[in-house]
Amino acid sequence: MKDTDHSLPDLGFSAHLLSQLSLDELESMRAVRVTEVQRDRITTLSERGQLEIPLTATFPAGDIAVGDWVLTDTAHRLVRILSPKTSLHRRAAGTDASVQLIANNVDTLFIVTSCNDDFNEARLERYLALAQDSEITPAILLTKADLADNASEFQSRAESLMEHLMVLSLNATSPNVAAELQPWCGPGQTVALVGSSGVGKTTLLNALTGESLKTQGIREDDSKGRHTTTFRAMRPIVNGGWVIDTPGMRALKLIDNADGIAAVFEEITDAATRCRFADCTHESEPGCAVQAAIASGDLDAARLARWRKLLREEAYNTESVSQARKREKQFGKGVSKAMSDKQKLKGR
Repeated sequence: MKDTDHSLPDLGFSAHLLSQLSLDELESMRAVRVTEVQRDRITTLSERGQLEIPLTATFPAGDIAVGDWVLTDTAHRLVRILSPKTSLHRRAAGTDASVQLIANNVDTLFIVTSCNDDFNEARLERYLALAQDSEITPAILLTKADLADNASEFQSRAESLMEHLMVLSLNATSPNVAAELQPWCGPGQTVALVGSSGVGKTTLLNALTGESLKTQGIREDDSKGRHTTTFRAMRPIVNGGWVIDTPGMRALKLIDNADGIAAVFEEITDAATRCRFADCTHESEPGCAVQAAIASGDLDAARLARWRKLLREEAYNTESVSQARKREKQFGKGVSKAMSDKQKLKGR
């Protein structure tokens, strides 16, 4: 284990985490923070340095996220995962009805997009809903602003997605970019970079960490990027704090994020409270305040359509995972009963 100058508060250890420890655990256990998760092991960091811990069936890789805090015993074995203050998660990609952890104990979510064809309101709204539901401060970073003739238009479109939203137009290759992001960084603070491939996340990561990770260009025909980051990792920021980089996600499927969606689309949910009927679908009912606001120009019809789509998808994903968990629970009970019946037959 290598020595380090980082104290637990520098690493992000907080009162929320401390309150979960018993006196015995404070005396006999060590809290370490997860910086990488591999299939068979995790890499952690504490005031005593870096440590790799093998994973077991009790603590599989899918139950641990980069940014988590875990307890280890004197033999450096994983004992317990502390409940995170904030958690970013999504429904797993593909047809698998399960939840995939993205990152835990994040303070600020840097949502990175470009001033080109990558810019997509619907995708940004998903990330914003994810942050809002997790009580994480979101900030949209508009890269390639120096290459766009209409950067101010992208800025206005991003700012319209949510009230009081911080939107920064950046040249990711500028030597000043780290200073522009410094207000959200510092000792004990953790930021996460999310967004599509090719929008400049690796360039921003290099600016924050002082590293020289390789970047990939984008395809000229559709402004889509090529994957650079292949796994999640937490790295130190030059002037204090931590940054978690994530692979580009082509599909961000929300799950258990109804409150976050309501917060992002607050103007719609507020208008809906003034509808004549409590079960108004906001389509053709008389006295619909939402349709009235659209007619008057106070609400955007396209935004209403995106809100409906996101709500339907979130409800479907949440229900699918719930049903899968129910099936797994029923299957487990069936296996237990079969084993019990088998033991009874042996005892006769």
